[in-house]
Amino acid sequence: MLPAETSERLENPPITTASAFEAVRATDPALYDLILREVQRQTEIVRLIPSENYTSAAVMQAMATPFCNKYSEGYPGKRYYEGNEIIDAVEELARERLKQLFKADHANVQPLSGSPANQAAYLALMRPGDSVLGMHLPSGGHLTHGWNVNFSGMLYKSHFYGYNEEQGVRGMDPETGMLDYDEILAIAKRVRPKVIFAGGTAYPRYWDFARFRAIADEVDAYLVADIAHINGLIIGGVHPDPVPYAHVVTSTSHKAIRGPRGGFILCKDEPMKDDPSQRLPDRIDKAVFPGLQGGPHGNTMAALAVCFAEAATEEFRAYAHQIVKNAKALAQALLDRGFVLVTGGTDNHLILIDVMRSRKIPGKPFAKALYMAGIETNFNSVPNDPRKPFSPSGLRIGTPAVTTRGFKEEQMVQIADWMDRVAAACTKVGGEYRFDEAKLREVREEVRALCTGGNFPVPGIDI
Repeated sequence: MLPAETSERLENPPITTASAFEAVRATDPALYDLILREVQRQTEIVRLIPSENYTSAAVMQAMATPFCNKYSEGYPGKRYYEGNEIIDAVEELARERLKQLFKADHANVQPLSGSPANQAAYLALMRPGDSVLGMHLPSGGHLTHGWNVNFSGMLYKSHFYGYNEEQGVRGMDPETGMLDYDEILAIAKRVRPKVIFAGGTAYPRYWDFARFRAIADEVDAYLVADIAHINGLIIGGVHPDPVPYAHVVTSTSHKAIRGPRGGFILCKDEPMKDDPSQRLPDRIDKAVFPGLQGGPHGNTMAALAVCFAEAATEEFRAYAHQIVKNAKALAQALLDRGFVLVTGGTDNHLILIDVMRSRKIPGKPFAKALYMAGIETNFNSVPNDPRKPFSPSGLRIGTPAVTTRGFKEEQMVQIADWMDRVAAACTKVGGEYRFDEAKLREVREEVRALCTGGNFPVPGIDI
């Protein structure tokens, strides 16, 4: 929880924000108050969670359109309800813009988020009981890449690359934390997966999609690239592009690409391996509908169309480059202050800190202390982590959101200094980690001053 003064100062809410929610204010004052509190919270903190961002006002306005009133089960021209001619145009607009952004053969913008997009890839490419090879979750992968508590691990035979000594997971250099593609090839030859997932949530280096495709071809597997975290970086030209190599590309739409909370799928227009009479785009579309969901969210597709138009600009390309510049500057500033970084740095938007090795503090109490100081992060496992997932050794941070606000390299150094001061405010008493609250408040006031000083507005909710 943030300090109490966040809600106490809402007696005189910002006029510009208040006027945007007058109908809510009149109908539901309790929810209206929560909206204003969240506006203020997002404005006053430094958001370093790499999977979060800020959308533009245009994207948010598109979410609040009458398209939310329409049920549009099916695809353009093939709906099961009348009155979808406008929704058809919206979906076609979003699909065409997405295809142009990534130079892809086919696009589907109906998945409700990234996990449903991955589920559609499984349904299109595999049968229950088939083998999948994905990145080990504690090594930086995702739940939907085969983890046992997820549908992907329940319905399919899961195999992993990454590094965990106790579980015998290989495919990552234990010293550098870098992917070992020769070892991944050896694993693929041994387990013969039907699908290989390339992508993750906490790997701070480039993904070599060309190498992954060569591995997939070696074992006659489909390659699925999950680019949820790096979609904006690919568009901006600061990360390798999977589209020329992957059979299917899946993604969320609310991270570096700065869209609404949704998902999308790209794929090649080619015949299926198991039935050449069928084509991959048809399998993907049928997996989404009717395979997994009914009607898509028309307002989300409208917001996606806006987001894709914004991502096609030179301004967005410059933004993507600045994300990486900021991440590298923040990584170096943290290294200069003695923090241990997994892989020793970053090539993309995120940084994974081994806080236990750095300061003998678990990631969870450090994340909570940083939040009390106005810096929003998330605790995260590191490869071969000796600690449990709910209290791991690591902390995951990233630069998309702060870059959206206009932060540059100078502010990255300031953030590293704040994080260093928060770590220094920790003492261990018995088995408990305690932080000097006065020092946390001191950092928080400095964070608030920077975030509300007028130089770094929040798009769409500028107060």
